[in-house]
Amino acid sequence: MRGPSRRLLPTVIGVSVVATLVANIALVAAHSQKSGPWSAQGGEERYVAASSDTRLSPAAVAPLTRRLTPHLLVAAPSSLPADAAARVRQVKGVRAAEIVDAAQALVDGKRVGLLGVQPSSFRAFTPRPTAESDALWRNVAGGDVAISFTMGSDGGVKLGSKVPIGGKQRQTQTRVGAYATMGIGEIDAVVSHDTAQSLGVPRGNAILISAPKADLAKLTKQLHRVLPRQAKAIELNPKVDLPRPSTGEVPTARGQVLTAHQIALAIQAAETKLGMPYVWGGESDAEGGYDCSGLLQYAFAQAGVRLPRVAADQARAGWVIPFSQAQPGDLLTWAHDPTAPGYISHIAMYLGNGRMIVAPRTGDVIKIAPVSFRNFMGAVRINPRQGSRIAG
Repeated sequence: MRGPSRRLLPTVIGVSVVATLVANIALVAAHSQKSGPWSAQGGEERYVAASSDTRLSPAAVAPLTRRLTPHLLVAAPSSLPADAAARVRQVKGVRAAEIVDAAQALVDGKRVGLLGVQPSSFRAFTPRPTAESDALWRNVAGGDVAISFTMGSDGGVKLGSKVPIGGKQRQTQTRVGAYATMGIGEIDAVVSHDTAQSLGVPRGNAILISAPKADLAKLTKQLHRVLPRQAKAIELNPKVDLPRPSTGEVPTARGQVLTAHQIALAIQAAETKLGMPYVWGGESDAEGGYDCSGLLQYAFAQAGVRLPRVAADQARAGWVIPFSQAQPGDLLTWAHDPTAPGYISHIAMYLGNGRMIVAPRTGDVIKIAPVSFRNFMGAVRINPRQGSRIAG
């Protein structure tokens, strides 16, 4: 499952935005998918709350005319210059640039990455099912918050409910108008620009960039020349080149896969958490429990193995193998998120003999259970070097 924003936004905008709010928030989404839950899973109403008294006309949000893949997020602790987006669009390799408001916020008590957006234009940067839902973006324009599918389904935040959003000292009750994963790593909540301003988020302190043919490292250097010094850039959902053994077999050499001792330590560590509650975003006893990826990050850390924080990144941290070859200590992955087809949203550790140790969802506990094959995406044998590289 995706955990809340622990890596991306803190790196980009630091803690000053959080202070503002307190005073006044591998596998990427398959952008090429041509079908989604809005038709295949029983209708859009399963993921979007009824518009009810929004008072917005259907024309309040412009129709989708194109779709774009986001590659970089550039952000600063305060508002960027008014001409920042225009400067970025003139840089060679940039196909599109979208001004957004970016911060960390508390949403229903959970710290997440939040964006304030213009629904009519921002929708183009999201996975197809999310981008194509007119009702979803109409609700956001009307003042609702759209949260990631896993925050809703695993985190227990109910569609249509009103939840507090803001900082520790000031929060506003806001309706959850949609479940919609945005396909942007670590972003679990999206509101309109106006709603973001009411929460105290700096206006226009970030730019989302699509640059499909650019060398992103070179592009980042060019952006530093046209933007303020405090602006920082983060590559979104970076591709990772995994080594592929020529024989088709997973290597057994030390350093490319875990040792038997490391596997035993990781399993023992995970089993010490049996019976603890599932907590969305949890990664320590201090938080009262763990989510699926938080449990695995903790367990393998006890064996001296660094893994990235979220399920989608952990799924890229090794060799993909068929379940028939899975051994104890391998990772098991699922893609449950219908709003971002192909996105790895859940992960567990295989124990052998058809059993796994897993942190399932809100209301459940960490437990040993039979392996489920509903939306199953395969097994991963950890490459510790690769896991450390992705973890950063």
